[in-house]
Amino acid sequence: MAIGVTNAPERSRSSGSIINDPQVRGVFYQAITIIILAALIYWIVDNTVDNLRRANIASGYDFVRSRAGFDVGQSLISFTSDSTYGRALLVGFINTLLVAITGIITATIIGFIVGIGRLSHNWIIAKLSLAYVEVFRNIPPLLVIFFWYSGVLSILPQARDALALPFDIFLSNRGVAFPRPIAEEGAEYTLLAFVIAVAASVFFARYARQRQLATGERLPVLWTVLGLIIGLPLVTFLVTGAPITFDIPVAGKFNLTGGSVVGPEFMSLFLALSFYTAAFIAEIVRAGIRGVSKGQTEAAHALGIRPALTTRLVVVPQAMRIIIPPLTSQYLNLTKNSSLAVAIGYADLVAVGGTILNQTGQSIEIVSIWLIVYLSLSLATSLFMNWYNARMALVER
Repeated sequence: MAIGVTNAPERSRSSGSIINDPQVRGVFYQAITIIILAALIYWIVDNTVDNLRRANIASGYDFVRSRAGFDVGQSLISFTSDSTYGRALLVGFINTLLVAITGIITATIIGFIVGIGRLSHNWIIAKLSLAYVEVFRNIPPLLVIFFWYSGVLSILPQARDALALPFDIFLSNRGVAFPRPIAEEGAEYTLLAFVIAVAASVFFARYARQRQLATGERLPVLWTVLGLIIGLPLVTFLVTGAPITFDIPVAGKFNLTGGSVVGPEFMSLFLALSFYTAAFIAEIVRAGIRGVSKGQTEAAHALGIRPALTTRLVVVPQAMRIIIPPLTSQYLNLTKNSSLAVAIGYADLVAVGGTILNQTGQSIEIVSIWLIVYLSLSLATSLFMNWYNARMALVER
């Protein structure tokens, strides 16, 4: 009788329909999905190849070796109209990377200051921070770019009447002109000293953190790091006989000569994306600080820690665990919003690629380059922020 009871479920399972088996259904639906996706991709590729053949457009990336035939307004590497399309795309990529990195750094600094300012007990600071956030957060980024380009920088004096700022810096409607450093023999030692100072600063910061965890004693990390990064290269620079000279811009009758110039297109894009993204970062910072228990602040004050040190050493480190994940999204948004540079003529990847597309007609290739570059930048940013988030996470003992 026991044998009959044991075999009853097996007979029931075997007599049931195979369609009712969840594993079989799962495999069936996944196979159908893969077949549909493969058919869709095949149809898109076949249709694209057929249209390119009808339009007599040769596909492939051989065009990157052809002569560009156009100039680029701002380039960090040498570029002329005789350079190739590939080098033009490299110039656009570097310009995009420059806007993204400088914008992220500036937006983070402004966002943290404004976010902390929103929680200030000073009524004026809190309301000014609130007004900043509400204004920039509710304006499209393209309008912010136009505001800086047409409403601020374009109304500055002409180059011959440029505003003279300290350290031989001139400001005009053509951008910011500043002294250009010229490296002479022996300048490599100053660069080597800077690299050594950065490495020593990282080592000392890790040592100070381990010592604080072990003994509770805090070492002067900030002043030590500043002393290394500034002092060591400066001493090396003086000892080697100051092997760096500066090409100082000079205001002429009609124009500025000498030095280096940052054009109004870059300045507009950089300022717009920095101030726009900083408004969102400020709200993220405020929410992160609000997420830290008030008991942490009260405990720090009970120990006699000043409010400024409490914010810097107690509240913000704990708030970072809340801030970092949404902060990653804002960094990605800033990088992707840099493509709006085409509206003001800044030579970023999209603007340069658009010019190449108009000249060659290689639309599929250019768009694929855009997709790959922005996808790579986004994935690299996400990987770095995920790594940093893992380091900031609480470790259970």
